[in-house]
Amino acid sequence: MIAVKPLAGAVLLAGLPAVAFGAEINLFEQLVEGGAAVLVTLALSILFLAVTIERIAHLRAKAVAPAGLVARVQPLWAAHRFAEIEQLLAEDGSTLARVIACMVAQRHQPYAVINSAVGDIASMELRQHAQKAYALAIVATVAPIVGLLGTVLGMIDAFHVIAYAEGMGNPALLAGGISKALVNTAAGLTVALPALGMHHFFKHRLATLGLALEKQTNTLINQWFLLQPETPPLQVVQHAH
Repeated sequence: MIAVKPLAGAVLLAGLPAVAFGAEINLFEQLVEGGAAVLVTLALSILFLAVTIERIAHLRAKAVAPAGLVARVQPLWAAHRFAEIEQLLAEDGSTLARVIACMVAQRHQPYAVINSAVGDIASMELRQHAQKAYALAIVATVAPIVGLLGTVLGMIDAFHVIAYAEGMGNPALLAGGISKALVNTAAGLTVALPALGMHHFFKHRLATLGLALEKQTNTLINQWFLLQPETPPLQVVQHAH
């Protein structure tokens, strides 16, 4: 029995060139062979990681609709201790705190005015959160396209070898183009799939926090400012003498 040992290059086995058995794949070298498309994909992966870390840190219930804030504010409102409410809200710094601060500042306005004002604040801040996570959708869309472009370029290189070099007589010459094609495809999908998953995750989280914010805001504004039916004016009945 002839033992086949790993070699640095191709060996002739049964009349065909073969890649050395047991050779380890150098990931860095594979990425370098991918060309410019891999560099673009790498930049997209850095953007994906940066946005994901930022959103995990800032898109939380504490930053949008913290639990317990309404319960702390209600007794102060009932006691007309508005200065203490403003101090509490300033220390909290959440979207719900800014909504309640608007209610306190506009407490002498009618229900319709306050309802519109707090709705604008909540809507604007939720849109800002959505905009900050939008980069993930861009990464999920662009990364596979960049990988596809790199794949096409790699296949062009492979067919160029077939047409102008030794052709199919020496498959080892095709390895560069095929490797470039496959590396770009893998890199693009590796970045796009988690980016797409995180995009939908943050979209769902934002929707959940938005519903919690809307529920707590409606509870306060209806309790504090909703107009009650007016009592009909007292009619004085004059008896005929």
